[in-house]
Amino acid sequence: MRILVVEDSPRLQTTLGIALRKSGYVVDVAGDGETGLWMAQTNDYDAIVLDLMLPKLDGMKLLAELRHQGNAVHVLLLTARDAVEDRVRGLQGGADDYLIKPFAMEELLARVQALCRRGYGSKADIIMLGALEINAQARTVRVAGRPVEITAREYLILEYLARRRGQVASRGEIEAHIYEGHADLMSNVVDSAVCMLRKKLGGGAPLIRTRRGFGYVLEEEPEDAAAQT
Repeated sequence: MRILVVEDSPRLQTTLGIALRKSGYVVDVAGDGETGLWMAQTNDYDAIVLDLMLPKLDGMKLLAELRHQGNAVHVLLLTARDAVEDRVRGLQGGADDYLIKPFAMEELLARVQALCRRGYGSKADIIMLGALEINAQARTVRVAGRPVEITAREYLILEYLARRRGQVASRGEIEAHIYEGHADLMSNVVDSAVCMLRKKLGGGAPLIRTRRGFGYVLEEEPEDAAAQT
């Protein structure tokens, strides 16, 4: 999942980036409101961590512009203001949640995770698709109760497809949500990871199917053998 952090403090940028990446997120960072708005407009994020006090464009104006454009990305506000009216103003302005500085990193990670789950219409840490069980909190995978050892990259792809179950995800979408920076569009990193996932999950698990020219989809129900690839 891809997170945008809009924060002008270099120290907090680094701290948040390290913590989020260790938790498995792809993280982009902007140091001012104008850059943050541009990045939010040009990329598809699962959540935005947004400081209120920013140079060039403050957090509330950035948020207002996103909502005016119809961008429904989930936003967690960071604020040093603990007055009730400030918190109410942020929520009424379109924020989904807020944290008052200073905050515990564990709480921020939990709130970001909750916002990302909400973005995929789920409130649970456990994703069940037939015999497949994904524990998003522990980042573990089981098939029919059997633990499956997969790499961090394979896990991220599997969770992304599972949260979009039944929906086709293009290679570009997978790359944007899973890989830092810009992946080589001519590379086969996604294809290779999906191939390994299919082998490791084995029979009994939902199938990761190829939609030629479109991408991949995770489906629980088997299809006619002629449609499989």
